[in-house]
Formats: sequence, C-alpha cells, structure tokens
Amino acid sequence: METISQPVRERVTPAPGTSFLVKHYAEPKVRVNKLPKWHYHPELELVYVRGGHGRRHVGSHISHYQQGDLILIGSNLPHLGFTDRMTKNEKETVVQFAPDFPNPEFLGLPEMHKVRELITRCRNGISFHGATRTVQGSRLERLITLPPLGRLLLLVDILNELALSTEYESLNAEGFHLEVETHGFERFNRIQEHIGENFDRDITLDEIAGVASMTVPAFCRYFKKTTGKTFVTYLNDFRIVYACKLLADDHSTVQNVAFDSGFNSVSQFNRAFKKHTGMTATEYRSNYRINVSGQFPGYE
Repeated sequence: METISQPVRERVTPAPGTSFLVKHYAEPKVRVNKLPKWHYHPELELVYVRGGHGRRHVGSHISHYQQGDLILIGSNLPHLGFTDRMTKNEKETVVQFAPDFPNPEFLGLPEMHKVRELITRCRNGISFHGATRTVQGSRLERLITLPPLGRLLLLVDILNELALSTEYESLNAEGFHLEVETHGFERFNRIQEHIGENFDRDITLDEIAGVASMTVPAFCRYFKKTTGKTFVTYLNDFRIVYACKLLADDHSTVQNVAFDSGFNSVSQFNRAFKKHTGMTATEYRSNYRINVSGQFPGYE
C-alpha cells in the first residue's frame, strides 16, 4: 500500500538574478524514478500538468484528475507530486514564489488587490479547470523561454487572470490549514500514513482514533473540523480515487478494482463510486478512454 510519511520541507532556491523558480519537464517520465515525497515549503507553488491523469493529494484533499491539471498551492500546505511513471502526461511546469511575491510593496498596490485575495484563498489549495486551465497553463509553459523581466511580468499577469477566474475549485475545507498549523503536522500525518498503508481493509474508528491518540468522539470532531468530512466519507473517497487510477490504467477488472481498493463487495463499491463520481466504474473507464482521445470532457 501507499505510504505517506512526515512531510519533508523542500528548499526552494531561485537562480541568481531571479525572484522565483521555474522548472519545466518536457519528458516527465525521464525525471520521475520513484513516488514523489509528501512535502511542503513556505513558497507558493503553481503547477501545470499538460495531459495525462493522476492523483491530486493536497492537504487532506484527494482526487483524480484527467486531461491534465492547473493547481495553485498555498504556503506550507503539504502535498505530493502530481506526476509519476503512470501519469502519461506530456509536460509539467512548476513555478514556486514567495508569499509576498514580487515584494511586499508591489503586492500592496491597489492594482494587486485581487492577487492578494488569491494568495489568501490558495491556503487551502485551488484547482483550475475549463478555459482557465488551458489558456493560463499554456502561458505558464512560456515562462521558460522568456528573459527574467519577461518572466516576472508574465507571471504577475497570469496570477491576475487566475484571481479573476470563476473556473476553480477549493481543494480543502476552510480552516484546514489553520487546524494543521495549530496542532502540528505530526498528528494529521500519522492519520494519513495509517490510511495510506491500510485503506485496503476495514479501519475502525477505535483504531484510527488510537493512531491519533484521541478518544473516538474527540477524533470525530477533530477530523470533521480539519477536513470537512467524516472519517468514513474521507476513507471511501481515498479508496475511490485509488480505484479511479486503477480503472484509468486499465489493468484490472471492475471486481478486482473494488476489492483492491478496500471495499468488501462489488455492490458496496458501485454505490460508493456512483455517489463520488456520478457514474458507474464501467462508465468511468469507458469515458476515460474517450477522454484520452479528446472527444469527451469526462469526470474530474
């Protein structure tokens, strides 16, 4: 099973003469040789994955993306990488910049009001879709070709466009970041690690509350306040996202996917899958195949 350990702090060091870091991977399969580590950093991170499918795991949010993704991650918000050997994406562009980018005085200008709001909103993580993802993602890829000043001006404009967009989804419950900061990463990551290692079997409330060193009622209150979901809902969502990956990889029958994802019966799996995605597992796999050929918008 998948293991999520204590998050590692990543050091972000822009090149000399620049105020932010841009990384572009034209062949991500070449650079990825192991599962990305659970990590965080004070800098904000804007990631564009062109094409492919994979898992979003940002804070307590876990979901499966298709046809690429554009994600803005807030300061010190733990997350996994978005690509691996199985993602089958074309390219990946990562931009990391300080929370007061480009500097406090510039960010404080009246014209930057919407960007300041965006930086506050992205504390919970934001995923963009529709034309915003396509257009701004393509513009983000251009950063690698520009001189330093051109990069700076284009990134500011991209952030402004993202701030004005209505095509977005907040990935974590309001207050998640505050809760994790208040209680520290350790408790939440013990819970995450236990889920990642054991989601393919029954996990009782007594068991998971013990992992968190809490009583069951206290754990239930803590978990709902932190993630916005009950533990049972969160666990089933985790299993469904894992199932989506298996279905997209097309290596197993629906029955095997159900049991490999931790469900006790195919009927239980089908009910949970339909509730989470709005379609059956068979429909999801079929739509994913069409989606890959660019003919169907699919589920996100």
